[in-house]
Amino acid sequence: MGEQINLIYLYGFSTFLESKLFNFMQILKNQLNQDVHISIVFIHDGVIGTSYKNKISLAMIELLKLPISFYTMIPDLKARGLDSENLKNKIEGIEYEDLVDLLAITSKIVSWM
Repeated sequence: MGEQINLIYLYGFSTFLESKLFNFMQILKNQLNQDVHISIVFIHDGVIGTSYKNKISLAMIELLKLPISFYTMIPDLKARGLDSENLKNKIEGIEYEDLVDLLAITSKIVSWM
């Protein structure tokens, strides 16, 4: 068996754009069937919908059920007037230095914006 592939997605679309999120999930599900460890970092408008103070789309509910590591950028939350104290379960708030650390240990990085 080959070495596990680490893949990180930088997701920048609002999580309320369900068609984009559902298309994204199909790709993720295919990759999860392979030996891939996936992380998603919500950036830019992607942070919308990661806090309990926001409504959550059906697509986001389904996404959070997947065995994936989820992160959201605290500076992007603050820039949009959102609170980083009330993040949804499974989502960890990170700063820029944390993002750099994650990217440094990840073999493949994909922007989804």
